[in-house]
Amino acid sequence: MLKYILAGITAAAFIVPGGAMAQSPIVIKFSHVVANDTPKGKGALKFKELAEKYTNGKVKIEVYPNSSLYKDKEEIEALQLGSVQMLAPSTAKFAPLGAKEFEALDLPWLFKDEATYDKAMKGKIGKWLFKKLEPKGITGLAYWDNGFHMVSANRPLLNPADFQGLKFRISGSKIADRYFRELGAIPQIMAFSEVYQALQTGVVDGCENTPSNYLTQKFHEVQKDITVSNHAHLQYAVIVNSKFWNGLPPDIRKELEKAMDEATDYTNSIAVKENADALDAIKKSGKTTLHYLTDDQRKAWQKAMQPTYAWAKGRVGQEILDIMAKELDIKMN
Repeated sequence: MLKYILAGITAAAFIVPGGAMAQSPIVIKFSHVVANDTPKGKGALKFKELAEKYTNGKVKIEVYPNSSLYKDKEEIEALQLGSVQMLAPSTAKFAPLGAKEFEALDLPWLFKDEATYDKAMKGKIGKWLFKKLEPKGITGLAYWDNGFHMVSANRPLLNPADFQGLKFRISGSKIADRYFRELGAIPQIMAFSEVYQALQTGVVDGCENTPSNYLTQKFHEVQKDITVSNHAHLQYAVIVNSKFWNGLPPDIRKELEKAMDEATDYTNSIAVKENADALDAIKKSGKTTLHYLTDDQRKAWQKAMQPTYAWAKGRVGQEILDIMAKELDIKMN
């Protein structure tokens, strides 16, 4: 058997009946931390379907959902080492690499709606941020939408004072850390796979996430109250090991790019409906109470969180804030 290495992936060439040479498919391990029946989970499966179709089986996509291959805090290091080829982490995960600018996307009340978010990430903001990953050996392929955050606890969260003293799980974003502190809460970094048990046992009092993640991870079953606040946005970046990606045959890479473009359109097109359906399912479950902010309550939240913008300058830098201010037509302080 003849073996060769293709950018960190072992492929084998062997003799088949008739004397012809056959080549085993290029394997791409695609790891993520959420369930298959979320927008990101469905997007990963769509990419698998399209990639294998367009490459005529020359590429095999192995999808590993629910942190089944790596915990979310281990994923990016594994990608850089070549142990996994493709990920779709939340954009806050790039700060430990030195790409703190991505955390600007976590600023509260940044995107007024999904259309605004989509335009921003397909435009200058998204492209500028992906450039920050290139020196880390990472290539950004696409941004996948998962909608706006809700927030929950075992008591109603309607006014900033309601957060006082509560422990909230965050994924690691210093921006999220800051706006929870501005509300008087105590943020705690925790892997996504550990959140359900932490909520159930009281290790943390609450969390923030999108409706689809609340439903599929059953967070709503261990939280008495959920506020549909839409205070911040959750997006993922589909990334790949640069050495692996650049080492692919050009024709294969072209077909994978086509598959990724179509999978991205699919994922982002279903995100709004998936979250709406999830919210409806949460309501029908009767296991938690949904709350909606009045205009005055929303303004109070915005006022309480506003100092985060001034603080962010020292964290993410003035350049990305200036780009966002211009592209989104908003004031940063």
